[in-house]
Amino acid sequence: MSSPSSSFLHLAVALDGAGWHPAAWRENDARPAELFTAGYWVDLVSEAERASLDFVTIEDSLSLQSTDRRGPDGRTDQVRGRLDAVLIAARVAPVTTGIGLVPSVVVTHTEPFHLSKAIATLDYAAKGRAGVRVRVSANPHEAAHFGRRAIRDESAGDLFDEAADYVEVLRRLWDSWEDDAEIRDVATGRFVDREKLHYIDFHGRFFSVRGPSITPRPPQGQPVVTALAHGEPAYRLAARSGEVAFVTPQDADHARRITGELREHHHGPPHVFGDLVVFLDDDETTATARKRRLDEWADTAYTSDATVFTGTAEALADLLLDWHEAGLSGFRLRPGALPHDLRQITRRLVPHLRRRQAFRTAYEATTLRGLLGLARPANRYAA
Repeated sequence: MSSPSSSFLHLAVALDGAGWHPAAWRENDARPAELFTAGYWVDLVSEAERASLDFVTIEDSLSLQSTDRRGPDGRTDQVRGRLDAVLIAARVAPVTTGIGLVPSVVVTHTEPFHLSKAIATLDYAAKGRAGVRVRVSANPHEAAHFGRRAIRDESAGDLFDEAADYVEVLRRLWDSWEDDAEIRDVATGRFVDREKLHYIDFHGRFFSVRGPSITPRPPQGQPVVTALAHGEPAYRLAARSGEVAFVTPQDADHARRITGELREHHHGPPHVFGDLVVFLDDDETTATARKRRLDEWADTAYTSDATVFTGTAEALADLLLDWHEAGLSGFRLRPGALPHDLRQITRRLVPHLRRRQAFRTAYEATTLRGLLGLARPANRYAA
């Protein structure tokens, strides 16, 4: 696991619709008519890139957004509907140059072979800036879209064990082509060296995949795998399978306990990012009033699995540096309303962190692995 001893912290943003507050689409600067357009997402990611953020994650799911975890809530006053996160990332990739692109994917009902080539393709489109956030779904309503399994009969441990096997299949498929498998020799008529394509022959409890992939090894070798973890068994998945774990501490002591548990019992992962939902303004009174207005529109006070921070960018910088010292190597901030809170992050928070020599002034690597200080891994199948 990376040590937080470095003065630089890592910073990502989590993009979701009009923002994480369900009433954010009603704000004056929101763009609800553009949520399903490419330009909207290009603008958001470009804003994040101008501040040299490490990466963006893009939310996704297999059912409509809902306030009821068991299924649709029937509400018509909140954003409903999404574009596919992997396809958004692929659209944004050619018009960005430095920022990492990490779409969310539910792995419970999808096939690892399909996702392996989708993320490998994204890595090619982004020239080495792709990642993926793997999600588990225990929602029976989502399972009903596929009709292949009864989630109610499966434990959470089984679902996370399945996700860990899923990621193992992804990684083996990404390695199933050696880096120099493509010859492209016109004179001899040989495009590929068949000896450098490998059957992965994965046989496990949940998957049986022969391989090889149909997509050559991605530019990063292994795109970055991330996961959100609130506790066991998600900690095991994040530590076993990922390079970045997103966790949800409530204060610095809690952050210290979480990172200690991941380090002592699970030997990693390399990075642990703290998640926070943020409502930021130039003064705390304005930020509090804005969140109160959003809550009134939604008829309920906003709550989250992550800490909700309402205040100034300078105060948030103090909190992030405190939690950084407690063991977190970075943070994934969830803007309460878009684009307002994203701009507060890029144009207020980042300058505060730079003045304290706590965040980069420009991209120092061309790949997402490079930004995170992760080496390009050797191919497991190469002699």
